[in-house]
Amino acid sequence: MSDAKEKFKQDSLDYHVGGKIGIDLKTPCSTAAELSMAYTPGVAFPCLEIAKDEELAYKYTNKANLVGVISDCTAVLGLGDLGAVGGKPVMEGKSVLFKKFADVDAFDIELGEKDTQKIIDICIALAPTFGGINLEDIKAPKCFEIEQKVQAAVNIPVMHDDQHGTAMITSAGIINALEISGKNIEDMKIVVSGAGAAGIACANMYKLLGAKHIVMIDSKGVIHSGRDDLNKYKQTFALETEDRTLEDAMKGADMFLGLSAPGIVSKEMVKSMNSHPIIFALANPTPEILPEEVKEVRDDVMMGTGRSDYPNQVNNVLGFPFIFRGALDVRATKITEGMKMAAAKALAALAKEDVPQYVKDAYEGRDLKFGLEYIIPTPFDKRVLVWVAPAVAQAAFDEGVARVKEFDVEAYKKELAAKIGL
Repeated sequence: MSDAKEKFKQDSLDYHVGGKIGIDLKTPCSTAAELSMAYTPGVAFPCLEIAKDEELAYKYTNKANLVGVISDCTAVLGLGDLGAVGGKPVMEGKSVLFKKFADVDAFDIELGEKDTQKIIDICIALAPTFGGINLEDIKAPKCFEIEQKVQAAVNIPVMHDDQHGTAMITSAGIINALEISGKNIEDMKIVVSGAGAAGIACANMYKLLGAKHIVMIDSKGVIHSGRDDLNKYKQTFALETEDRTLEDAMKGADMFLGLSAPGIVSKEMVKSMNSHPIIFALANPTPEILPEEVKEVRDDVMMGTGRSDYPNQVNNVLGFPFIFRGALDVRATKITEGMKMAAAKALAALAKEDVPQYVKDAYEGRDLKFGLEYIIPTPFDKRVLVWVAPAVAQAAFDEGVARVKEFDVEAYKKELAAKIGL
């Protein structure tokens, strides 16, 4: 390990000493009178009111602004199954991002349980505590069943971010790439390398955008109709095709989404793609192909990675904090496909706005102007909160999954802007 990497490792370990999150009091508890209201006997009054009307929990408790980050830690950051304790720093980190970017309180719960049905039962049992549940780092395919069955059983929003976060952000990039290239998504050949939770969720969202031709690839090659080793989620994407390898699939492709392994895309594959292709190479920390390698053979590519040191970073922090912020603020009972699409479209629209100077300062030397190297807003753009959360909240209200009776989206935008000093 190089000296720089060793230093970063030690700095990271030092940063985590004592954990990253804690609990602060929102009400005073410094006198006997305050203590008597915080706990017995005064606490009985809100308890009795909530027992009569559970909606009052949103008024008298922290439920309205509390998300549970729940994981069995079987698919932690590409590191695999680290065990419940091993994955805890990641779940704490998710809580940090919720608070930092959207002022959402989040508490991490790492489960010492891997049985699918038991995890479902645990999440359902925990639901009364929270205003929303963010499922995290649960391996495919059981993550699909857990999300679906928990959401069906509870009346708060549930989202497995590993699936939907990447889908929403890359969809925003696609929307803008289509505008730049003049292509229609119905005519595009889209190659998805990686058939796990994120890959399948992305492909499903691209279908909602209108995609008709998606070639999905797993560790055994192209998912085609002749294979007999596919689970029910992969079977949805089985094609009648002669393509068998990634190299085959890349010929004439309009888009490549990589959620797989470093270095698997060659420059020859990039050359074989259609004009004005989109490449999202999201393997971390080393993508399927580096942007500088792509630039050696093409100058018409719209490319993003998962890294902050390259343009068009696909970072889930652009999604989940603001999706839950909007959902919580209208007391949504679920997160719908329409709410996710509203988030994607809001991100796409924001990328076409003039970029504030404070954002440019954070990316010195980079031309943050709508075009090939700026089709997705940056995580440091505070305006994401004001664009995405209201879009999500409005979609929830329009689709009838919000429990609030009235919603003024313009007033809500002003309220959020005031919170972050815009």
